Amino acid sequence: MRLPKIDPNDMNERQKEMAARIAGRRGAVRGPFQVWLNSPELCDRVEALGAFVRFESSLPLRLRELSLLMAARHWDAQYSWNAHVDKAIEAGIPAEAVRAIAERGEPEFEREDDDAFYRFCREILEEHFVREETFRRAEKHFGAQGLVDAVGSLGNFSMLAMCLNTFQVDLQPDRTPPFPDIRGYGRVADGADGQ
Repeated sequence: MRLPKIDPNDMNERQKEMAARIAGRRGAVRGPFQVWLNSPELCDRVEALGAFVRFESSLPLRLRELSLLMAARHWDAQYSWNAHVDKAIEAGIPAEAVRAIAERGEPEFEREDDDAFYRFCREILEEHFVREETFRRAEKHFGAQGLVDAVGSLGNFSMLAMCLNTFQVDLQPDRTPPFPDIRGYGRVADGADGQ
């Protein structure tokens, strides 16, 4: 990681409060939260949004995980991908579809709503706009709240990916990411594992 991890003994009161909340909700303070604790007020808001889109959104769990993988792949965020690829498959996203996303191919979904969701999210990420037909198809399945939650998920997971990539957060050398080699950046270029 490009920034040093904050020693709990060196944390101010607000950082300690945030670290306790994160550990209570997520089991530990790891990954991007080690970065965000440097700005505890931002960390507070980001953690709350992240908790909502991951655990409380109106979207089914499989689609919450799919939106995370799509944003991770869009930004080549290895940490997010590695942390969630198995969760997405366990939640019901077909392994073949996940593989296609990893390879920047065209995934196929058996479920009509999964395909509508994927195409809605893909257009946002890749084209920055959503075609009317794509919008209406997704709206039919998820309604206004689902679409708003989908955009919130993609925004949150994109911000997460930017944080992870910028600060080279725990690239998990024990897992092989499906992404292009990024070893030209920072410490990874020297053979370090990014931790």
